[in-house]
Amino acid sequence: MGTKKKTTIKDIANVLGLTPSAVSKALNNHPRISEKTKVSVQQVAKNLNYQPNYLASALRKGKSNLVGVIIPRANSNFFSAVLESIENVLHEKGYNIIISQSYESFEKECRNIDALLFTQVDGVIASLANETKDFSFYEKIKAKGIPLVLFDRGENDLGVDYIGIDDYQSSHMVVDHLVSENCKRIAHIGGFSHTRIFKNRIRGYRDALEKHNLPLDDNLIFECKLTKTDGRLIMEELLHRENRPDAVYVAGDYAALGALEYLKEQGIKVPEEIAIVGFGNEPFTSLVFPSITTIEQHSTEIGKYTAEAFLRRIKEADTPPVLRKKILDPELVVRGSSKKI
Repeated sequence: MGTKKKTTIKDIANVLGLTPSAVSKALNNHPRISEKTKVSVQQVAKNLNYQPNYLASALRKGKSNLVGVIIPRANSNFFSAVLESIENVLHEKGYNIIISQSYESFEKECRNIDALLFTQVDGVIASLANETKDFSFYEKIKAKGIPLVLFDRGENDLGVDYIGIDDYQSSHMVVDHLVSENCKRIAHIGGFSHTRIFKNRIRGYRDALEKHNLPLDDNLIFECKLTKTDGRLIMEELLHRENRPDAVYVAGDYAALGALEYLKEQGIKVPEEIAIVGFGNEPFTSLVFPSITTIEQHSTEIGKYTAEAFLRRIKEADTPPVLRKKILDPELVVRGSSKKI
């Protein structure tokens, strides 16, 4: 069976006895086309299953009204909430978004960028993958004069607008809280330190321990992908140590959940024997037992400010760029997994 030919503007024009130019104008709601003609064109287009060629249109107009959004994964409440907020703001201004996931893979992230550039997007909004150390593909976006805005995970070296929370201060809040709960040996399960946000969380953790005159043991610092499995495996290793911690600060809620599940399986009382603090305020953190203390990242606000940064960048395209950084204050949500006293 042969491939069915796609309906074109010419096909619609032939049915109605119009010129392709008139059909195009009708489909784009041109004021010089009568309402009667517009209705007829829309009806025939629907009958023939006509799908606009957005790529060709973008090439003609130099504008696609499409914005590419690259995220590490969509199954995170944080990223899905940011996406929803971005889409709500941009939709009001006539933009649609194309969502792509890197799954924390640098290779997939590069392919996503190439695909978005081929699609002639008007801009790219992104949060970097865990594996990303080489920013040349992001430099490619900038070199083409396409607006680039980063959120949550971004690098200062790229010189683009950035929206996130104060990750350094987040770690201080966590350690301050754990110290107030009489914890004295605090481990940290973090992301990879080549990523700015995780580097800042580790730095904040170190400085907060020093502030409270607590010893810093490099053997209590772990870098990983912050998956649930990572949390379980690292917690298992910590339990087998002679001098195990009395608290664990985990820079991601999924890894915190894995750590909590393993402790419960081993009969370790949480928080009495080991306290747990996560990061991200995923919905499940309030549903498990004990509920998980965590950092609220204000995902809706981050999405809103990110979309607004893109719109501002589009508006100021012909003026010298003024880089903007929006850093939101984190919020510690204290729950049962760390409340000893």
